[in-house]
Amino acid sequence: MLTAHTVAQIRAAEEVAADQQGWDGLMQRAARELAERLLALMPADETAVVLVGPGNNGGDALFAAARLLERGRRVNLCLLDPSKVHRGGLAAASAAGARVVDRPDGHRFVVDALFGIGARPGLEGAAAHWAAWIERERPVVVAVDVPSGIGVDDGRLDGPAVRADHTVTFGTAKYGLLLGPAAALSGRITVVDIGMDLSREPALESLELADGPRFRDRIVPGVADHKYSRGVLGIRAGSPQYAGAAHLCVAGAQAGPAGMIRFVGEPELSRRVVDRAPEVVGAAGRVQAWVVGPGGEDSPEPLAAALADEVPLVVDATALGHLPMSFTTDALLTPHAGELAAMLGAERDEVEADPLTHARRAAERWSATVLLKGPRTLIVSADGRLRVNTSGTPWLGTAGAGDVLAGFAGSLLARGLDAFDAGSIAALVHGFAAERLSGPFVASDVARAMPRLLQQFCAGPGQDHRTGDLT
Repeated sequence: MLTAHTVAQIRAAEEVAADQQGWDGLMQRAARELAERLLALMPADETAVVLVGPGNNGGDALFAAARLLERGRRVNLCLLDPSKVHRGGLAAASAAGARVVDRPDGHRFVVDALFGIGARPGLEGAAAHWAAWIERERPVVVAVDVPSGIGVDDGRLDGPAVRADHTVTFGTAKYGLLLGPAAALSGRITVVDIGMDLSREPALESLELADGPRFRDRIVPGVADHKYSRGVLGIRAGSPQYAGAAHLCVAGAQAGPAGMIRFVGEPELSRRVVDRAPEVVGAAGRVQAWVVGPGGEDSPEPLAAALADEVPLVVDATALGHLPMSFTTDALLTPHAGELAAMLGAERDEVEADPLTHARRAAERWSATVLLKGPRTLIVSADGRLRVNTSGTPWLGTAGAGDVLAGFAGSLLARGLDAFDAGSIAALVHGFAAERLSGPFVASDVARAMPRLLQQFCAGPGQDHRTGDLT
């Protein structure tokens, strides 16, 4: 599992680590780890340019530059403000043969060490000009700790920022590397150990396929299980206008672990669902969880009927417009940015600019878990737990993908997982299934691919194909 922490948590851990090994020892360890990653990423015949800002972030990169030079690599330095540069680092790099240049122009390999975790989002002056040059010329960029200019604690982009191909981050990932629009600027993330202990701190989590054994016993049926003990899922989805949503929601549910699915809807639609999926029971009855809303009629009645059963439920699409004042049962709300904006009386672009704040607001407002769909899907519980999903592909922006996701999450709820884990696992498996398909594809292709991915998730380590990514 990949974890990320806030700036305040990291600062506290740095203090403890510095007490143990000294601030200079901490910097030298960071520089050593950074240099090793740069040696692996940098072509031997390239001349790197290091964009050096003030403070320890620049110092880490300067000492790393000295190590590169000692290993026979060529390195130039661009100093944002010579009066504020880390003096010891500059002396070490200069003694090793680094040359100071005025501008990064002409370089094809860039190390971004302008600003670290203490800077506010958005770049100005020369830093903004260099970020624009990077965007225009697209050299290979390795960011030190974080891409300069991002919102480190929230993933906001409030001005120019550096777009990195790789980010070498120290001790733990940062929220801004995984969340919001800033996540798109992080590239591949490598977390390097520099001796900070954050193991007891609450963290933003990102599940990976290798985390499956933690959940295996709650997903895979035992020898004594039967269709009822595996969980019965009820689905209220689709309408004459959006009949396909019913089929896709059922397909997503059948890809999950529930032992039985009941479909409750308009008689003709129910008949069509059962014709296509004969394992489905087209009648009301006892269920362990509900999915309500995908492609459904814009009416409060389906959600009200599901709530009357007092079982966990997934609330999607049209049902999001008919929420109660607060949920008293375990609920997973699955809006996209536009739907969440409508729920909160906000604008869509406000939600897209700061998804974390808005998802948290909704989770608290309705005492529910919110799965906010997007390039980096967020799962936020009312009790403060937080996960982000890093699997997926832009090809998932296709009609019906959300219906499949809702059905699959509902199947996990019916199996007995809580809304937070059900939403997290559903987003992960849904995204990985799409990655395996490459693209283009349609939503029903994703549903067919998901059972195999759930099997791999439950099987454990050795199944994750994304070697080198987010390690």
